Amino acid sequence: MRDTRESRLLLVLLIAIAFALITVDIRGGQESPVDGARQAAAAVFGPVENGVAAAVDPIGNAIGAVRDSGERHTRIAALEKENAELKAELGSDDRNRNRLRELDAMLKTAGAGQYGIKGAQVIAIGAAQGFSWTVTVDVGARDGIKRDMTVLNGAGLVGRVTTVGPSTSTVLLANDPDFTVGTRMEKSDELGFATGQGDGPLLVQLLNGKAKVKEGDRLVTFGSSGDKPFVPGVPVGEIVRVDPAGGGLTRNVYVRPYVGFTKLDIVGVVVQAPRSNPRDMVLPQKPKPAPTVTVTVTPPPPDGQQAADGQQPNENQQGQDQGDATP
Repeated sequence: MRDTRESRLLLVLLIAIAFALITVDIRGGQESPVDGARQAAAAVFGPVENGVAAAVDPIGNAIGAVRDSGERHTRIAALEKENAELKAELGSDDRNRNRLRELDAMLKTAGAGQYGIKGAQVIAIGAAQGFSWTVTVDVGARDGIKRDMTVLNGAGLVGRVTTVGPSTSTVLLANDPDFTVGTRMEKSDELGFATGQGDGPLLVQLLNGKAKVKEGDRLVTFGSSGDKPFVPGVPVGEIVRVDPAGGGLTRNVYVRPYVGFTKLDIVGVVVQAPRSNPRDMVLPQKPKPAPTVTVTVTPPPPDGQQAADGQQPNENQQGQDQGDATP
């Protein structure tokens, strides 16, 4: 298409329509008029994303290479195939070990909080419907997943479900600028609201402008009415910076999230909330401080004192010798 006045007007019109749809969608919430279109897109693209994830899986590649091995007749091609299979197997073993560790950590987190979870795998980054910080997971309505369910992993809060298709779901990550979650401080119970800032730390606005907080303090989710979209007690992160108290009604702190949003793989969708609030029980144990080694150094006595001390035993010994010699 040539760069004409008509083409530029068309581009501006399309951008305006896109922003209008995004605004309507955000304001509409669960009753968004474009929710049906989003679910339809999830139904269409979900199986494709599942298929792509399966296609790039190292184990799947190795199996495919074995199946078509009969079509390769030259020795060079056979050696190349064997080399590729070996690399795929080694990579698959490392990946499976990492997945096993992530799954074990997630199960421990779910057990500590008494969350009923449905395990899932991240199969795509970003959603076809927008430009948000999102991922697609391989569970959907057929697995009992519903919109506004909490998503976590072994480290803590990952996000919440925003769109559900038959076999896949879209998860809005906690670092997205449109993401907000109620938080509660460990021990002090100070409440606030955490908002995502992309690559930066979470911005938490504490409701108490005079709250006493410091770096290293930790936060968990406060929980929502009816446990949707957030169940209580999920670890969020720890404070890395505190804005000075300015006498306002609120106070801002910055929180480093426990979850690494750029390397998600195994996650869990909370399908059943805990019977009671786990409060701080799900937070990781703080590392114990290293024991302090105390070394006591005794200074030597002055030279004069040392000389006097050295003469005393001789005098005592001399007296004892005289006493022994007396009949």
